Amino acid sequence: MRIDWWTLALQTINALVLIWLLARFLFRPVANIIAERQNTARALIADADAAKAAAIHERDNAARATRQIVASRDDALKAVAVEVAAQKQALLAAAQADAEALRATVKEQAAVARATEDKLAAERASRLAVDIARKLLERLPDSMRVTGFIEGLAAGIGRLPQPTRAELGENGVAPVLVAPRALSPQEQEQCRATLAGRLRRELPLRFEVDPQLIAGLELRSPHAVVRNSIGAELARITEALLDDSHPSR
Repeated sequence: MRIDWWTLALQTINALVLIWLLARFLFRPVANIIAERQNTARALIADADAAKAAAIHERDNAARATRQIVASRDDALKAVAVEVAAQKQALLAAAQADAEALRATVKEQAAVARATEDKLAAERASRLAVDIARKLLERLPDSMRVTGFIEGLAAGIGRLPQPTRAELGENGVAPVLVAPRALSPQEQEQCRATLAGRLRRELPLRFEVDPQLIAGLELRSPHAVVRNSIGAELARITEALLDDSHPSR
């Protein structure tokens, strides 16, 4: 086989020219396009990685925020539970205190009511006893309701201070001799004589009737009152009995 070197050389030159042309006008632009697309792809991948990292960061932040919210909620619930328990205890304590106060008030009122009832019962018993005694003494004979008390009245006048005795019947003011019934002239004279003997002087008298005396006599004047009567004694006994029914007095 015979080789045509000129033809081979021309074909070689044509091939080299073709390769140069392809390299200049085809391969280089294509390579640039590929490189540009690779760079774009790398940028997109980098952006995607950055977005992914940002998303992961946001997710982590959201998770931390969620945990903080949950923790805050738990703390708030615990605080509310503690406050509710404290308020419950306070309400229970207040209710118990109110109940104790009400119980004490009721007890005190019951004690006051019992004391009042006891007082009223004692007063009724005292007044009843005095009324019974009064009714019994009112049955005394008329003769015993005056004469037996004249000396006692004179003795009471004798126990008055001397200046008071001296003022009896002075300045034209006659003392009043009170009896449970009208005195007979003889009884009036007996009273005058007995009192004059005690005072060593005549004593002008006015006579009045007061059935409340029951029995006895009383001398009433602006300077002194001398009592020697059953009525006065019963009044004193009634007062003493009523005082005994009041322990606090």
